[in-house]
Amino acid sequence: MKIPYKHLAQFINSKPNISELSDKLFQLGHEHEIVDEIFHMEFTPNRGDCLSILGLLRDLKIFYDVKIKNEIYSNDIKTNSMRFINDSKDACSKISFLKIEIDKVPKTYKNFFNDYFSDLEVKKINFFTDISNFISYETGQPTHCYDLANFNEPIKLNYLSEDHKFHTLLDKEIEIKKGDLVFTDKNFNVINLAGIIGSKNTACNKNTKSVVIECAHFDAEAIIGKSVKYDINSDAAHKFERGTDPLCHEYVLRRFIKIVQDHCNINNIELFEEVFTEKSKKLISFDINAINKIIGTKVDEDICLEYLNKLGFLITKNMIEIPSHRNDINMINDIAEEVARAIGYDNILNQTINISIKKNIRHNFEENKIKKLLINNGFYEVINNPFVMEQSKDSVVIDNPLDSNKKYLRTNLKNSLLENLLFNERRQKESIKLFEMADIYSSKARLGKKVIGIIASGRVDKNYRDFSKKISTKYLEEVLSRLNPSNLKIIEIPRSSLESKSKNPITYCEIEIDSTFKLDFSYDEIQIQDIDFNRYIPISEFPSSTRDLSFSIKDTSKCKNLEEFILTFKNNLLKEVYVFDYFKNKKTNEIKIGFRFIFQSKESTITDKQVDEVINDVIHGALKIDTVHVPGLD
Repeated sequence: MKIPYKHLAQFINSKPNISELSDKLFQLGHEHEIVDEIFHMEFTPNRGDCLSILGLLRDLKIFYDVKIKNEIYSNDIKTNSMRFINDSKDACSKISFLKIEIDKVPKTYKNFFNDYFSDLEVKKINFFTDISNFISYETGQPTHCYDLANFNEPIKLNYLSEDHKFHTLLDKEIEIKKGDLVFTDKNFNVINLAGIIGSKNTACNKNTKSVVIECAHFDAEAIIGKSVKYDINSDAAHKFERGTDPLCHEYVLRRFIKIVQDHCNINNIELFEEVFTEKSKKLISFDINAINKIIGTKVDEDICLEYLNKLGFLITKNMIEIPSHRNDINMINDIAEEVARAIGYDNILNQTINISIKKNIRHNFEENKIKKLLINNGFYEVINNPFVMEQSKDSVVIDNPLDSNKKYLRTNLKNSLLENLLFNERRQKESIKLFEMADIYSSKARLGKKVIGIIASGRVDKNYRDFSKKISTKYLEEVLSRLNPSNLKIIEIPRSSLESKSKNPITYCEIEIDSTFKLDFSYDEIQIQDIDFNRYIPISEFPSSTRDLSFSIKDTSKCKNLEEFILTFKNNLLKEVYVFDYFKNKKTNEIKIGFRFIFQSKESTITDKQVDEVINDVIHGALKIDTVHVPGLD
């Protein structure tokens, strides 16, 4: 999220400079970079309350005297008797619809509203949509605007009973799947993919003077993953997925009206609002001793209470009332974290912690042996996120996950490694051999267990001996033949349910590393191949191109010269070269060598002309070596 320094500083009486404000934001745990006096913020997924100007100012109150100067509409608003049916109260606990009719659409914008577009170089769309976007930026609460002329009541919120074609306001047609949350009108047309994006048919335009503004509180679970599922870049979804404040609607809508009022005459305002589930107060016992024990400090109770009050927590009779916008606060540990942020982690003295750890030297030794064995056979080690989206009957649930999309601990490594394999296949990798060593967890067990997952598919290797061989369960059995056979179970993963065009078998093995785990060879028996430790290079998203060249050499002593020339040939587009074919004709004493060249660019899709130019340079250089020629070019 981008927030200009001046958008924050104008509300802080002491007017801290940008460097000081940056330091305070880092102390609060808000990672960022500064580019042209604009903070490029990176918020953790559990701090959705900070995705706005007001959200950050709430946090900064712990250090500064913050004065919010935003005006809101203060007059009474007529009640609108709109026909609305909520068949999904579990997904939407509260909703408001504000009807506004104006005399004319303003041509220019004023004050801070106008600065939002110029300072952030945001493109203007139309008057009401622009206010909606600004309100989301300022308050963190998304709203959606419908053109009243195409808003056909009754409106219903429900889960789709069947797939439905939907034309978004971004002019993109998608097929919404059965079970997704939508708003429909009297003709059963979908007018909004709830919390994500509205339809083109009900969207406002530059001439719209009468609108209905929807302001809803959605359960995050109903919104999570939908923007990714339909490939829609949605600021609203980003905020709803992280949780919004269910008690902010009146302020948000009155702020909306005030901005309209500052730009034109309002002919009519009506409001429909309904609460389907009352939000109960969240209370946590205040315990200064527990807080000090958790963070290792001796903070006075009065100072601790001052910190919490500044952050919006109300403390009455030793009970802490959690603000409605703080969805991430659930226990005393979270309260302790708030106090630690206020103090500053750098200001908390280091303390020695004595933890008794029994090291299992033999296990570590065995683990290193199997890593060495796999790397020697061309496998690459990967490290995946231990938290996943998928839940099984044995999953362990995280109470307060950093990412609400991933709140379960893995019960196996197979699914993660399968994603790794498919990712590499989509990038045209011919030989994929991966392994991961990690802990997995089950609700049935008190402790996790360490396992190693091994997955492979494609060519056995990229050399002339193994080029035509495909990885199979037999191949993996041979690689792992020196393991304890009682601990070895190799399976083939069917491709029928995978989004993959490849027909190569996928072999997988998962081995528990327990007290019985043992390898039937010594560590020094395996001569590990040299591994280049290079810096990470981002994977290109553009397709690769492959060319094969076959060379014939009459003077066999020149074979090494040819290999050295081609295997060390450098070009920005040439990503990989290897020998895939080798044949010696004993009658003529002539050697034929086949080389595979793989080309790829980071900037764009490469053309045949670009590849031909490189291949011609390779051929030209190779033909300078005595007795080397290219069959078919003679």
